[in-house]
Amino acid sequence: MRNLINFILKYDYWFLFVLLEIVSFVLLFRFNNYQGSVFFSSANYVSGVIYETSHQVTQYFGLRGVNERLTARNVQLELEVENLSRQLAEYGKDTMAITRLRKEALQNYRIVDAHVVNNSVTQANNFITLDKGSADSIQPEMGVVCGNGIVGIVYLTASHHSIVLPVLNAKSNISCKIKRTSYFGILKWDGNSSQYAYLEDLPRHSEFALGDTVVTSGHSSVFPVGIPVGTVDDMSDSHDGLSYLLKIRLFTDFARLNDVQVIAPLNYGEQAVLEDSVKVLLNN
Repeated sequence: MRNLINFILKYDYWFLFVLLEIVSFVLLFRFNNYQGSVFFSSANYVSGVIYETSHQVTQYFGLRGVNERLTARNVQLELEVENLSRQLAEYGKDTMAITRLRKEALQNYRIVDAHVVNNSVTQANNFITLDKGSADSIQPEMGVVCGNGIVGIVYLTASHHSIVLPVLNAKSNISCKIKRTSYFGILKWDGNSSQYAYLEDLPRHSEFALGDTVVTSGHSSVFPVGIPVGTVDDMSDSHDGLSYLLKIRLFTDFARLNDVQVIAPLNYGEQAVLEDSVKVLLNN
């Protein structure tokens, strides 16, 4: 403490000089407009330079964190691109497979293009109205398909319109099979989602797997064998426990159905006539 006092006493005139200079500058810049404006402009400039330099330094030291975040984001985007590419490839493969199945199944069949003019998907007994009828050679019991798979069966016809009983109808029963193993059952709708139907009466010894493709069995005169229906999405036991009940995700999007095709074999009616004759004979 004594050394500090001695130091102040030794250089007291310097401290007095600095103090007087400070007072002089304060009086000069405070009570003179021009000098005051110059001082504040200079002070603002110096402050700006200091703040800018400080900001640049802070940014520089923060670049490591920015680079780490960018790297993580880049990896995430690369994974998303890879996932989307894989899904696109799978979708393209599935679409081509459906198209090939449909093309093979419709060989030797007559095709009539039609447009949907009325449709419903939320009722227990939905129906579809087409803009083609008997004048276009459409008759009841003809199958109806779209670009993705089966739609339903022609139920009634007029000259220029026809009513279709779609898969999404409680009265619809279509014979279908597992494409890979050929075990078959009856496709029915439970009145709930328009994206699913159920394959019933599949024997207990039948072989199948989730993801298997389901197609028409060809066990009727309505649909040829091999028309795409959907894929196995889930399985359970039937109510009596004697067979399997498969939940089928349908290929056809009934909520966006616009263009369809009515199909009939070139020898339309021959199989139906023979089967009806057998039924008459057996009932007599």
